[in-house]
Amino acid sequence: MGMHIHELCGSWMDHPFWRTRFVLEDPEDLRRLTESGVTELWIDTGKGVDVSVADTVAEASSEAEVETEIERQLAQAELAEATPKAIPIAEEVQRAAKICARSKDAMVSMFQEVRMGNAVSAGFAGALVDEISSSVMRNPGALISLARLKTADDYTYMHSVAVCALMVALSRQLGLDAELTRELGMAGLLHDLGKALVPTEVLNKPGKLTDEEFAMIKRHPAEGHRLLVEGATVGDIPLDVVLHHHEKVDGSGYPERFKGDEISLYAKMGAVCDVYDAITSNRPYKAGWDPAESIRKMAEWCHGHFDERVFQAFVKCIGIYPIGSLVRLASGRLGVVTEQSGESLLAPRVKVFFSIRSQTHIPPEIVDLSRTGVKDKIVSREDAATWGLKNIEQLWAP
Repeated sequence: MGMHIHELCGSWMDHPFWRTRFVLEDPEDLRRLTESGVTELWIDTGKGVDVSVADTVAEASSEAEVETEIERQLAQAELAEATPKAIPIAEEVQRAAKICARSKDAMVSMFQEVRMGNAVSAGFAGALVDEISSSVMRNPGALISLARLKTADDYTYMHSVAVCALMVALSRQLGLDAELTRELGMAGLLHDLGKALVPTEVLNKPGKLTDEEFAMIKRHPAEGHRLLVEGATVGDIPLDVVLHHHEKVDGSGYPERFKGDEISLYAKMGAVCDVYDAITSNRPYKAGWDPAESIRKMAEWCHGHFDERVFQAFVKCIGIYPIGSLVRLASGRLGVVTEQSGESLLAPRVKVFFSIRSQTHIPPEIVDLSRTGVKDKIVSREDAATWGLKNIEQLWAP
């Protein structure tokens, strides 16, 4: 009690306080802090009570040893934060759901700020990118798949979250470094910022757009780029992706009709991630496609629309049968892909739940098609509507 808290370390989701700098005077605040997910914090000894020197340096015989130990612990903490431990999707999905909910609220606020003429805060956006990136590092499938399960009304906001996560995962697949990956995550988060200036009745229109309305939509890359240039808050990579994520390698895209090598690697990445989330999501004017069907469609468009190297890396990243895909197994069962195995793009983990032979639901069972001795395999993609199945995402989503 009496310490001045300067900063709470770790995730902004782990502590119960709306502020991070205050004097600890209320015993209830101390209880809430010790019961939170915060394990470390900084205090300002010039504004509050200091810690006991005897408690913190009892094992050190000199000031130099204390400084060395502090540097060692900081280095370990930085390394641990930069490379979160990979965990199974079942462990990450609840946390990812929480990140999705908080991120959606943050994106709603960001768009509202833009509509009111206020500048975008790069620091605020950076905190979101860090949270999303950490989840992707722990298990890419969890947040990427949950972000796809957006409602039509949430699309504009959650699409930005999903593309951020996809850009981070794709950057890792391409072997890009941590700093560049963070910039690409920022690019994904902000790529549709210009849509904040498009009337919501146009963005959420359930029917076909008029030529004038479509022209308004096509201005969003340039408008987003302008907003970020005026705010001077982001680097060249996000600016490039925001402006050019609708360019196509055959030159038929917009706003500048770039083609081939005129389009940067980063904008090519943005194009793939943007299209995948768009076509797999429910929109005001259409239902989203099955993930595996979407990959098949994108492969057909690859020569004119996408860079082939980038698209192949993207498929390796999320799988030929991404999470949420409905598949038929050789054993005569239907199942939903719940996780990639890491062993083969053709052998993910599948939760089977329906027997084709008896035309009935069966007790759900996880089948890891990559395990030695498992003879079952995927024989086809399936359409849920063909089998009269609804809400199959409930089989794996929290």
